[in-house]
Amino acid sequence: MKTDRSKVRRIPKRGLYDPESIYSILDKEFICQVGFVHQDHPVVIPTIYGRKDDMLYFHGANVSRMLKNMESGVLLSINVTRTNALVLARSAFHHSLNYESVTLFGTAVLVEDEKEKIESLKIISDQVLEDRWDEVRAPNQKELNVTKVLKFKISEGSAKIRNEGVGDDKEDYSLDIWAGLLPIERSYGFAENDARLKPGIEISRSVENMHGKKF
Repeated sequence: MKTDRSKVRRIPKRGLYDPESIYSILDKEFICQVGFVHQDHPVVIPTIYGRKDDMLYFHGANVSRMLKNMESGVLLSINVTRTNALVLARSAFHHSLNYESVTLFGTAVLVEDEKEKIESLKIISDQVLEDRWDEVRAPNQKELNVTKVLKFKISEGSAKIRNEGVGDDKEDYSLDIWAGLLPIERSYGFAENDARLKPGIEISRSVENMHGKKF
């Protein structure tokens, strides 16, 4: 996956290029930022994705500007980043973040086979909430007709991880200023019923399984 374009140049020791490291970070999230050039202007759009093996899948309305550009074969830059802690130093200059990120390069192609299209939508759904797809009504033909799915092969890119403590200048360690890490923790709260939920309907197992779960 390592190329001149994807090579980590700023603090290269933090760069990782093996598929396992990249997949691990991608699997912790479900929203990415997709960058491309549209009519000579750079554009970055957030979107939900799903991963299976070395493929990322994206979906949206047929009229989506992003999907139309992706389908045309434009070069894409895709980024996923999660922040894990604030790194609070004694000096303003040395404040930082502990984070995990992935940046990928390549092009996407339209998923045209309907069976593959439905499976791709399931992959995206399960990336967001595992097993939810099996609990709900599947898309009907009308919904499939107005939805596009594209796939992106993960073949060029890098991960970058900072997982370190404070790095102050030597002379600043004697300052009477607190320094350390402030972890960032994310977890799911309690589900809230839809206002028009029929009486007696219990929370779905996929949702119930997420109560209090950190991500």
